[in-house]
Amino acid sequence: MRKLKAVFFDQDGVIIETERDGHRVSFNNAFKEFGLDIKWGVNYYHELLQVGGGKERIKFYFQKIGFSNPDYDKDPDGFIKMLHARKTELFVGLIKAGKLPLRPGIRRLMEEINNRGAFLGICTTSNEKAAMAVKKYMLRGIKVNLLLAGDIVKNKKPNPAIYKMALNKSGISPKNAFVVEDSGIGVLAGKGAGIAVIATVNGYTRNEDVSSADIVVDCLGDPEGTVSNLLKGKMEDSFDGVITFDRLESYL
Repeated sequence: MRKLKAVFFDQDGVIIETERDGHRVSFNNAFKEFGLDIKWGVNYYHELLQVGGGKERIKFYFQKIGFSNPDYDKDPDGFIKMLHARKTELFVGLIKAGKLPLRPGIRRLMEEINNRGAFLGICTTSNEKAAMAVKKYMLRGIKVNLLLAGDIVKNKKPNPAIYKMALNKSGISPKNAFVVEDSGIGVLAGKGAGIAVIATVNGYTRNEDVSSADIVVDCLGDPEGTVSNLLKGKMEDSFDGVITFDRLESYL
């Protein structure tokens, strides 16, 4: 068994349940403020999540529907950047207001990582301001050694670039690390960097192909709260529904 020296977390859908009631709602409110007759439904937004990155998601959608608007037609990238910036402000407002709680087991596992002296990173395609808000307001008291967000890499998930950057900046071998992801594209990114992956699927990603993950659960689990259901991976017979630091280390 190798020593676990680093755990890299995705943010949206892993640390907090952000996609359906956070990012989607913020996108729709931004569209409304800009006078656009656009509303992304719950099921359709899941389709859009297959495109990594918020600005990329907007661009993909606009191109798909043949969107036309005087400001957009004049400067498509500038218009998308401005729209996405307002969406981010709205999302940060939800975080500050405590509208999006942490997923089960997140704080507990992060505290274990801190207590064991391991490296804790967050690697997300979410906007940097949004990621900083999550760190400041939702992860207060947690030591985060590295935060990579937004356009830090040109090629976003499923490309493994962000996790390769995390390995490079931390100086830790992929053989001594674990990635916590929730989606098919996230799992591919982690495995593409040569890192073991645990997928904590949610309502949006439960039916996605996360088969290449080493472990699949529906959450990390808390001893006194919501416990984890193991969907893939071998655990000891005494598994109590809680994914711990030691259990991740045992997989290396």
